[in-house]
Amino acid sequence: MLMTLTFEPDPTTDVDASVLGYLVHKHPGRVQSFPAPVGDIHVFYPEVSRERCTIAVLLEVDAVGLAREKRFRGDALALSHYVNDRPYAASSMFAVALGAVFRTAMTGRSDSYPELASAPIPLRIELPVISTRGAEAEGLVRRLFEPLGWAVEETPIPLDPEHPEWGASRYSSLVFSGRVLLSHALRQLYVLLPVHDDAKHYWVGDDEVAKLTRAGDGWLAEHPERELITRRYLAHQSSLVSQADGAPDDERATGTATADPGPAPLRASRAEAVLRALSDVHAHRVVDMGCGPGALLTRLAKDRSFTEIVGTDVSVRALESAERTLNLRAASDAERERIRLLHGSVVYRDERVRGFDAVVLMEVVEHVDESRLPALEDAVFAHAAPANVVVTTPNADYNALYASLPAGRFRHDDHRFEWTRGEFRSWASSVAERNGYDVEFRPVGAEDPTRGSPTQLALFRRRSS
Repeated sequence: MLMTLTFEPDPTTDVDASVLGYLVHKHPGRVQSFPAPVGDIHVFYPEVSRERCTIAVLLEVDAVGLAREKRFRGDALALSHYVNDRPYAASSMFAVALGAVFRTAMTGRSDSYPELASAPIPLRIELPVISTRGAEAEGLVRRLFEPLGWAVEETPIPLDPEHPEWGASRYSSLVFSGRVLLSHALRQLYVLLPVHDDAKHYWVGDDEVAKLTRAGDGWLAEHPERELITRRYLAHQSSLVSQADGAPDDERATGTATADPGPAPLRASRAEAVLRALSDVHAHRVVDMGCGPGALLTRLAKDRSFTEIVGTDVSVRALESAERTLNLRAASDAERERIRLLHGSVVYRDERVRGFDAVVLMEVVEHVDESRLPALEDAVFAHAAPANVVVTTPNADYNALYASLPAGRFRHDDHRFEWTRGEFRSWASSVAERNGYDVEFRPVGAEDPTRGSPTQLALFRRRSS
């Protein structure tokens, strides 16, 4: 598999095209090779001059190794397991290679040329072979890339150049050109290559949602094909698609797909509301109780004002997913000391989480049996006794606005209850009074004048003695 990326500055500027090497963090004077699970990645420069600079990425796939490796899904009795297009057609394997060699460039960071890294620049990307078998309709590649500012040249590859009457194959060569942020261009390829192919050659788990969120930052939210991109990137797994789309809460168990009425996905609005609350109380040491696969932890980790972060969950599998999402195994010793994952429950006292600046219970309380809420109150407010507690939970008053949610049904099959605004205020006020806290209530998500916001938040501040 091959890709070339060319930077040709405007002639009216005084920019040297060879600075591309600084932007992608790869030296133009060397051929660099990197090992990958599917083969070897080679990075080199076919052309370097002041006027024009081209970097090439070649993924040399180990076809025999793939056929022997169970992780790359395939029926060992099927011919397609051994005879396929993996060695030459750009796919999810090539997307993984791009993520490996351009990890820093994808963040948009360049210490040497920050002004170029943060501005759209003229780029040309060539992909000699890409599969078109995943196209739901003619012109899919244009629907994916043109809204992002690319001019697309797609040339179908004939089945046999010697026999044009046989027609085109299911492959094309692509050329993209446009003025685009380099970081966006690389992240768009990372997401859209497997989307166009509609296939992934590795196991798709919970951590893929976090990958899509990171890679899609700054361009995916406004894309007219966002729904298709999300569905294909997550391998049509409805539970992950619901999680990524910000369905009203965690509807992935019930399968009730609903449109988020707000300008941003509800899950993103909820996390931002929690972060604002933590900022308002100047919290630096935070515990995310019931952290799940790490949706909030990833946001906390990016903010260096949080000096100590602890995630707890009763599910070992969720903690393993959070570890992968946070990439803790590859993190530095200092980062692993800053971020810890603990197996624990919100209804049992735990000495390890006492005395923090804040404890967060984001969409947690509704998963606890109502008879166990006094135990949660004791474990969190009485024993852990943080300076602040942030609690979010669905607003049952709002459920009527979700057309696909049947009357009387909860947003998630694991919910033990869903409180109205009055019920939540009553519970939170009683907890605050019994444990020496003041409580403030905040809406999360687009508010309806009658039914309020889809999510409700309570911010508890411990009273000074």
